[in-house]
Amino acid sequence: MQKLIVNGGKRLRGELKLQGCKNSSLPIMAGTILCGEECVLDNCPELTDIYSASRILNGLGCKCRFSDNRAVVNSADMNMTEIPEKLMREMRSSIIFMGAILGRTGECTVSMPGGCELGSRPIDMHISAMRKMGIDVKESYGKIICRAVSGKAHGAKISLPFPSVGATENIILCAVTADGETIINNSAREPEICDLCGFLRACGADIHGDGESRIVIKGKNKLHGCEYRIMPDRIAGATYLAMVASTGGEIILTDACVAEIEPFISVLEQTGCSISTYDDRIYLRSGSRLKAVRDRIRTMPHPGFPTDAQAVLMSALVNADGTSIFEENIFDCRYRHTSALIKMGADIQVLGKIAIVKGVPELHGANIEATDLRGGASMAVSALTAEGTSEISGISHIDRGYEKIENAVRLLGGDMQRV
Repeated sequence: MQKLIVNGGKRLRGELKLQGCKNSSLPIMAGTILCGEECVLDNCPELTDIYSASRILNGLGCKCRFSDNRAVVNSADMNMTEIPEKLMREMRSSIIFMGAILGRTGECTVSMPGGCELGSRPIDMHISAMRKMGIDVKESYGKIICRAVSGKAHGAKISLPFPSVGATENIILCAVTADGETIINNSAREPEICDLCGFLRACGADIHGDGESRIVIKGKNKLHGCEYRIMPDRIAGATYLAMVASTGGEIILTDACVAEIEPFISVLEQTGCSISTYDDRIYLRSGSRLKAVRDRIRTMPHPGFPTDAQAVLMSALVNADGTSIFEENIFDCRYRHTSALIKMGADIQVLGKIAIVKGVPELHGANIEATDLRGGASMAVSALTAEGTSEISGISHIDRGYEKIENAVRLLGGDMQRV
């Protein structure tokens, strides 16, 4: 099993081009199923989750190849509607293939998805929405068997009890080729939803309102292939900004999605960092020690503070001057990284969904293990700040969302090796 060896205490400085967005790439790759033609996706990040999505597409009979940050998918010869459990369990986002396969064929068989263990993330909303669109859904021996009663999904008015990103994506993917009009109320507003809709519009879909809480989709009989560029990854951007800030460094982040990272930047500015933006560039300069964030940091659906950035910001604040308070409102088990940070010398007290972080003068290196994607990234942030050497195992989690993280760190002058 591979590990990351990190020698901390070095100030990170330099320029870094931001990778393409994982959370856009996966639903867009699923969306290529709907076209029945070739789609070319540029700026696709080289991640294990991308390879998992490629295996799912190939298993369905599509032709998918990936190299040099470009995915080429031709779904003309798709001839399967079932995703094996082994492939479903490789990543949480595998569930979004349900909406796309239903939109293309009117039937599909999937199982419960895998991925990070962050507490309960039920797919009840997905299934309820599919049923409203005329899909009969049954469960048999762990398999979820879906079939359109009339052979094809139909439009519906769907009000989500919570603005779930995955449920919103599944509804959109099923609705763009359904009969009639679909309206999603209380839809997720995340930038990755807008990116998915941008791709589908480039394929001929009729979608309005993405980025707002009400999305209207008018079904089309057929979509076509296109070439599309994936947006930059706002969570990877937040991670590298947190890394540099915590080491007292300086960075120019290029090809960045400035507006989409703004909810994170507005909080990071409270630490005393100097941050400025111009076009697709973010410039950050940090002082010798960050200040604690005065306001409670509450994770919320977009445009609130993103839950995916909670752990990496916490790692930057464990050395800050003062006390910062986090409130996790999205996932039940998103403080699993705190035990590793405490092992490195952090002072963190977790009380339910609240985490109280009292800044300490310094951290020390330790042997730690990543248990989920963003928690693993947070350990990398703290390891770069700590004095001495840290060994991070379980880095398959990190590889799900960060493209060659050790290369990016070394480009900024950090000491991180994969062994």
